[in-house]
Amino acid sequence: MPGVFVFAAPVIPYKRHETNMAIVILPDGSKREIPDGSSVLQLAESIGRGLAKAAVAARVDGKVVDLSHKLLGEHSVSILTDRDPEALLVLRHSTAHVMAEAIQRIWPKALLAYGPALESGFYYDIALDQPISTADFERIEKEMASIVAEDRPFNRYELSFDQGMPRLAREGNKYKIDNAERARAAGASSLSWYATGQPGQNWEDLCMGPHVPSTGRIKAFKLMSVAQSHWHGDVGSDRFQRVYGTAFFDRKQLDEHLKQLDEAKKRDHRAIGVQLGLFAIDDKVGQGLVLWKPKGAVVRQELQNFIGEHLRRQGYRQVFTPHIGRLELYKTSGHFPYYRESQFPPLVDREFLDLRAKEGCSCADLANLMEKGEIDGYLLKPMNCPMHIRIYANDQHSYRDLPIRLAEFGTVYRWEKSGELGGMTRVRGFTQDDAHLFCTEEQVQQELLGCLELVKIILGTLNMKDYRVRVGLRDPDSNKYVGASEQWDRAEAACLHAAESLGVPFSKEPGEAAFYGPKIDFVVRDVIGREWQLGTVQVDYQLPQRFELEYIGPDNKPHRPVMIHRAPFGSMERFIGVLIEHFAGAFPLWLSPVQAAVLSISEKFNDYAGKVAAQLKDAGLRVESDLSGDKIGAKIRKYTLEKVPYMLIVGEKEQAEGRAAVRHRTEGDKGALAVEELVAHLKSAIATRT
Repeated sequence: MPGVFVFAAPVIPYKRHETNMAIVILPDGSKREIPDGSSVLQLAESIGRGLAKAAVAARVDGKVVDLSHKLLGEHSVSILTDRDPEALLVLRHSTAHVMAEAIQRIWPKALLAYGPALESGFYYDIALDQPISTADFERIEKEMASIVAEDRPFNRYELSFDQGMPRLAREGNKYKIDNAERARAAGASSLSWYATGQPGQNWEDLCMGPHVPSTGRIKAFKLMSVAQSHWHGDVGSDRFQRVYGTAFFDRKQLDEHLKQLDEAKKRDHRAIGVQLGLFAIDDKVGQGLVLWKPKGAVVRQELQNFIGEHLRRQGYRQVFTPHIGRLELYKTSGHFPYYRESQFPPLVDREFLDLRAKEGCSCADLANLMEKGEIDGYLLKPMNCPMHIRIYANDQHSYRDLPIRLAEFGTVYRWEKSGELGGMTRVRGFTQDDAHLFCTEEQVQQELLGCLELVKIILGTLNMKDYRVRVGLRDPDSNKYVGASEQWDRAEAACLHAAESLGVPFSKEPGEAAFYGPKIDFVVRDVIGREWQLGTVQVDYQLPQRFELEYIGPDNKPHRPVMIHRAPFGSMERFIGVLIEHFAGAFPLWLSPVQAAVLSISEKFNDYAGKVAAQLKDAGLRVESDLSGDKIGAKIRKYTLEKVPYMLIVGEKEQAEGRAAVRHRTEGDKGALAVEELVAHLKSAIATRT
């Protein structure tokens, strides 16, 4: 699929069938023979005229290709139509090409860099002195519509590096030259171009593809926004204008997408968070570092209390660990220096610095030592697991002690590029509801079931019942995985059994396992149809081995435990950001920062309003009072906008009867209740988290 690099993959020689026929294995397992060298489109035509007409691209041996792709030898082939997610990515990549051609028609001096497809659409990074604004979108879209109406085919051709590099040099686009050089370094044997029409006559772009058969297959598109980006993501390098768009196979899908985006804008946690006073991100503190305000802290604490009840029930033990740790710890775990791109720089030990300074070590030498990981010092904690491992290793354990379940709301730090930060869902410091379980191999399946039960309770309580499960398994053709094959077999079987027990759809995803073991991810669909990857459970054989963890078995010999990582919320910041958007800020009663507001009709009844508020506070409810001289309508509007679940209005009648007129934020007037009756009702709803 399209990405940052644009190059042709190395050509793999196919074993030619004795009868000069290609053997195709279809998704249902059946086999079909067609002449060697036939295209995927010809295969589709041999199956049926309707399939050939609907075909967009194909998946050959797991790789998405054009319909013009030639088949030689034996292959597994799936024809992709507009019903397949991969086909939509192909369509969007093709639309990115159409947009790029339209932009170069309007601004011939525009230089193209990258144009990948995204889950939400596509973009193209463009170097152009003249700024492109949303005011230009109508003109660009008009040109795009003209290109689509011409229904020109996407034609692929390849050149060797000896032929292709001089061509790129003549064209003078340093960004495409760089793409080609990086492709060569990655092992490509040739370069590929796509002509939107006839090579040498129509618009062309260096690209690895694949593409839809022709521009006429693009039925619905829209340009969305323009932003600044940088070459290779380096803020010190060349600036690009990144033009975003989206595309669908029909207008109805596009309209539904735009409607969803409009609803998402209304629910944007960044805006609602400010409106409700939940959190702040202050440049003087640092980008990507969340400041929890009192009301946001209430939501976070209530969630922690909620999961804490279930952790205690399941036998977890709370631990606390520091925010920094020795570099040696993370070298042992493998997090440093292998993942240093996503970590803050090490904090170098002062004694180490002083010693190196006396030896005449330059800044360049020090940087080189950092690059190699040959320094003493500390690291802002990128993961909690190494510290939990050291807690386990601090004591001797018998098989009778296992499983040991350690839990922590541990704050970790990751380096994210400034352009990738976004509210609470993409940050540089976040707190995980992290836990690590140490168990025997025989206990893995039961412990996985306990982890999944916890996730199911959380999602059910928060009314996030529309979710699916992904089981990440190893790729049998890859050598990136560690551990014995027999261990993997047992761990994968345990994960699949646990996923089946949930009673929800789950998919097996070969190649998506972590290098140290299989994993289970929860993908939640919110109320407007967006998907969010939240909780995760992972089985790990590698870290216990790296840290030489042991327990004494019934045979009085040392054995290696299995480790399970689990985080039902993922990160508190991301999870609450998603919750804000899921509920549009209108949290359920038990989570609401303010559960009730007492509003006096006039200042004459302020004393009674104060007594009602005090009764509610004494009962443990979170209450605010508005005793101002504002009109009651203005007070109701204020607390409705603040998403407070209940407004309790008191005036002369309510004071005389010892009652409060109850108004719900969405259901309106609920009648008058005695204060004691109201307290009982609210406490019951809070206790049951309804």
